[in-house]
Amino acid sequence: MKKIFLIGAIALCGALSAQSGFKLGAHVGIPVGDIGDFYGFTVGVDAAYMWPVAAEFNLGVATGFSSYFLKSDYTGDNLNLIPVAVAAQYKISPQFSLGVDLGYGIFTNEGADGGFYYQPKAAYHFGPSEVNLSYAGVSVDGGTVGSVNLGYAYSFGK
Repeated sequence: MKKIFLIGAIALCGALSAQSGFKLGAHVGIPVGDIGDFYGFTVGVDAAYMWPVAAEFNLGVATGFSSYFLKSDYTGDNLNLIPVAVAAQYKISPQFSLGVDLGYGIFTNEGADGGFYYQPKAAYHFGPSEVNLSYAGVSVDGGTVGSVNLGYAYSFGK
């Protein structure tokens, strides 16, 4: 089932890459909460396609890949996450926006379950680029996998 979601997300990104609402980015972050004791940092890539719904409101789909890296005190595999989400963004001014991604987070590690994915974010826009600050979380049995992230994204066709 996880492989089907992964293949679908990759196909969606490929199909949308030539469209004008495509956004591609990257982020770095610090794991917090339940996993902050075990993982030291996270790095990832993000992709989204946004449609204008109203003058200042966009709605779309988002996915990506994040890897949570274990601290040196622990052994094992890094934790890998692929979110599949609906994205919303509201521009409160020409330079600033608030948004949220809601969906399902798929962990690619053997034996790891996924869960409800949520990512509220605030962004500063300059030209076709943005710098954003976000909290990404996945609710799983027994806790939450979460991180505070700093990201950059480029919107193609703007």
